[in-house]
Amino acid sequence: MTIMVDDSTFFISRQQRVAAWLVHLFTASGAIFGLLSLWAIHEGRFLQAFWLMSAAIMVDSVDGILARRAQTKVAAPRIDGALLDNMVDFITYVMVPAFFILATGLLPPDWAIFGASVLVLASTYQFTQAEAKTDDHFFKGFPSYWNIVVFYLFVLQTSAWTNLIIILFFSLLVFVPIKYIYPSRLDYLSPNRWLRRGMLGATLMWAAATAAMLVMYPNISPVFLYVSIGYTIFYTLISLYRTFVPVEFPESVEE
Repeated sequence: MTIMVDDSTFFISRQQRVAAWLVHLFTASGAIFGLLSLWAIHEGRFLQAFWLMSAAIMVDSVDGILARRAQTKVAAPRIDGALLDNMVDFITYVMVPAFFILATGLLPPDWAIFGASVLVLASTYQFTQAEAKTDDHFFKGFPSYWNIVVFYLFVLQTSAWTNLIIILFFSLLVFVPIKYIYPSRLDYLSPNRWLRRGMLGATLMWAAATAAMLVMYPNISPVFLYVSIGYTIFYTLISLYRTFVPVEFPESVEE
């Protein structure tokens, strides 16, 4: 089988085509985790819902790497991988957390529908922006990390009115052109590979601390809480820095 792309000829073997389709299937599995999360929320199994949301995050964290290695654009061109990824992400990062908010009473009763609707509408805007993911691999505007937001609201047991303010605040940040770090695409974070590896290590440490919080809930160790919250502050500060001080010469990034 021969496919022409940019005047170059690629010979795609059956194994390569199978690998590419398996990667697309792996990406699509995130939607299944989203569906199971909704069912767990409906059944009142909120901790299990967070584990399922975490599984969806894990899929989203590695499917892009797998897609690039499998050359899915060439080996399985009938599937729009970017569209598939956005569809799954909208389910798992937006609709599931919005439903979680409504089902758990995190917002004031008279304002719950309003808060969840603002969240969904802002995220709909975010997902339809051509520059939602920039050419230098950053998210532009708050990248709809609503599953993470509701996790903190749930474990910290903040008041309903505080939660509403937080939801509205992050919804507003969708429209503010801050560039947020793409945790699995760090080429343009810094020309120094050790700094990039350090950021990746910090992200993995956050994931471990957050998982530990889920295991220990409701008796969460302050150490894991501080590590988890500390990373979010660090992530925000680095994102702000790179927004105003971008890497000017990406070709100098070390391999």
